Amino acid sequence: MSGEQKRVFIKTYGCQMNVYDSERIGDVMAAEGYAPADSAEDADLVVLNTCHIREKAAEKLYSDLGRLRPMKAEKAASGGKMVVAVTGCVAQAEGAEIAARAPTADLVIGPQSYHRLPELLARAGKGGAVEAEFDAPEKFRKLGARRASGPAAFLTVQEGCDKFCSFCVVPYTRGAEFSRAPQQILEEARALADQGVREVTLLGQNVNAWAADGWNFARLLRELATIDGLDRLRYTTSHPRDMDDELIAAHGEVEALMPYLHLPLQSGSDRILKAMNRKHTLDDYLRLIERIRAARPDIAMSGDFIVGFPGETEADFQDTLRAVRETGYASAFSFKYSRRPGTPASDADGQISEEEKSERLARLQALLFEQQDGFNAAMAGRTIPVLFEKPGRHAGQMAGRSPWLQAVHADAPESLAGRIADVEILTGQRNSLTGRLAQRADAAA
Repeated sequence: MSGEQKRVFIKTYGCQMNVYDSERIGDVMAAEGYAPADSAEDADLVVLNTCHIREKAAEKLYSDLGRLRPMKAEKAASGGKMVVAVTGCVAQAEGAEIAARAPTADLVIGPQSYHRLPELLARAGKGGAVEAEFDAPEKFRKLGARRASGPAAFLTVQEGCDKFCSFCVVPYTRGAEFSRAPQQILEEARALADQGVREVTLLGQNVNAWAADGWNFARLLRELATIDGLDRLRYTTSHPRDMDDELIAAHGEVEALMPYLHLPLQSGSDRILKAMNRKHTLDDYLRLIERIRAARPDIAMSGDFIVGFPGETEADFQDTLRAVRETGYASAFSFKYSRRPGTPASDADGQISEEEKSERLARLQALLFEQQDGFNAAMAGRTIPVLFEKPGRHAGQMAGRSPWLQAVHADAPESLAGRIADVEILTGQRNSLTGRLAQRADAAA
């Protein structure tokens, strides 16, 4: 590809924060003259941005590295070069092993160091350079201008976690809690709004623990809501222990803050919550939900659940089912417990068999899907504001999001992209709503 513009292909695994990081890696490389590639075969630089939360994360990485090896060799044989960089949380947790085990990886870079990718490229091919420093302040200072790619965007405001849940690797892969400066966040949000972004989702491993320069998270949300053109705010992932009175009040008072809250419970058993080191009880959680719903009655609740945690009995699992029934979720994420090396729970007694975990997960998901189906079906006949983002799968169709984060499809002109329009919902399915425009397109916000 001599004489041609260099290209970068980025594959993103896992969470929303990785999506944000991948976008920022793209920004960093764009400043170096790299254009996006549609596939690894077309790229001079391939970035595998890994996530350690998902099951079998390392195995998926090594599988992808195996597929890249012949591509890299073929490009070298024809006089070209492909550089492969592994970034993200698996890189942080297993950097030295990746460099030793997979020579296909030229660079192994932790999530706090990807801003250094251009300078690290000079070391590519010299034995798998590993960079895994915890320096979030430097990363955010060094990152340049943000490029928006649509009317909705992620914005990382907080990284790391000090909670040390016994099943979680985040404190070891992302480090201690770090909150970006408020003015830095507001500047990035204004830049996004200037590019046509109408909705921003604030990200953090423990996002509602954000605090900086004497500000708390509720104040940050209120300030962001004053930015012209920024009509919708969301945030994830939050912890029950950091839902304070001011944040709860903001849900009822800040119009831009959407009526959707992801608040993980993980288990309905107090005994298991203690073993998880969650430091709240089920009653704490349920009383918190009551207060949130009192502030914002139309709020939709989402959650996370882990089944088959070490020592979980059938009685403990029944407590989780009762908690789900009492709370009522619009959506939720549920997983079988899987060991993460280096976490306290990985060596705990009472590991549950895969068969039992699978059986319990199926029962839990049946209940959660029943609740999700009911929530979406109840939208039929309602007229709701939808932020249209992109064309749908069918000709003449546009896709967007409701205030409750549901995907919405409706026949609409492409000119509605980036605009909010009222949609009459006709049907609600498990994963989306179908509707029709309730007003003329030129009347949309």
